Amino acid sequence: MVEKVSVIIPTHKRPHFLSRAVDSVLAQTYGNVEIVVVDDNAPDSDDRRRTVNVMKQYKNIRRVIYVLNDRSLGGGPARNKGIEASTGSYITFLDDDDVYLPKKIEVQLRFMKENDLEMSFTDVYLHDNNDRLFEFRRRTYITDCDNDELMRQHILHSLGPTSTFMIKRSALLEAGGFSDVPMGQDFMLMWRMIEFDIRIGYLPGSNIIQYLHDGERISVGQNKINGENRLYALKQTKAYMLTEKERKYIDFRHFAVLAVTSKRSGKPFDFIKYGIKAVAVSPKFFIHDARALFGNRSKAHVDENKPSSEYESYVLRGSTAEGIVRK
Repeated sequence: MVEKVSVIIPTHKRPHFLSRAVDSVLAQTYGNVEIVVVDDNAPDSDDRRRTVNVMKQYKNIRRVIYVLNDRSLGGGPARNKGIEASTGSYITFLDDDDVYLPKKIEVQLRFMKENDLEMSFTDVYLHDNNDRLFEFRRRTYITDCDNDELMRQHILHSLGPTSTFMIKRSALLEAGGFSDVPMGQDFMLMWRMIEFDIRIGYLPGSNIIQYLHDGERISVGQNKINGENRLYALKQTKAYMLTEKERKYIDFRHFAVLAVTSKRSGKPFDFIKYGIKAVAVSPKFFIHDARALFGNRSKAHVDENKPSSEYESYVLRGSTAEGIVRK
């Protein structure tokens, strides 16, 4: 494999995490990698000055490209800026507070090449503030990567985040890149790629750690609630693809997410209100999701020690048996 892979890292108000993300890409076992860091901090801010200082350590590394925006654009447009500045034939994404494990690019690119894919996605590890694994988010419900089936599963479960994606440059440009929305950018990108009938494959397992931490985040407050309402309305346009039970599950998940968001935002009344609505839609879904969530977290540590182990033989023998593509 000789293709260049570009990793786009937008950064905003997290200079203290940025070098960890960049270093994780520099440590990849696949060598032909380009890193595009897009500084989306306000030009006159302390965060911009601190980010500039962090990036000085990479000034002599030619495969690290540093793009400074004239103003803060937001996540989607910042990633599009990174895409414009990149030169790789394959493109991946990494948030400034997350990391790649060493074989992420090698394994995912091999899977795509061997199956002639235009896009692929994987599972993801979720870590807390103390770098402890608390959930291994698996896509065990994916059994076929026909695009109609992927759309159904995307509506039901949301096939993200962006760090799990690897996309062929030509396909990404054809689909128009990221939408300029305040949240749900990964959801909208996957939605668009499916609608463009891009050849997509799913590679079980994870070589990515996503951190959920305190501090400024988009997943709280009215911004999150507005975004969830917008995505819920979008999902209704594809309701004809779902069974009655699945449509009910969408309603349940919508109210459950609003309840969790309200709790994180310090709004106990709204938390109770949306929680009651979620349970009223389906007590069975409530119990099932709670069991699945905590069961997944209790098993997570089993996979943490050797996150790439299930792919070791796959990489060596060139088999594609573990991946799922169109039947």
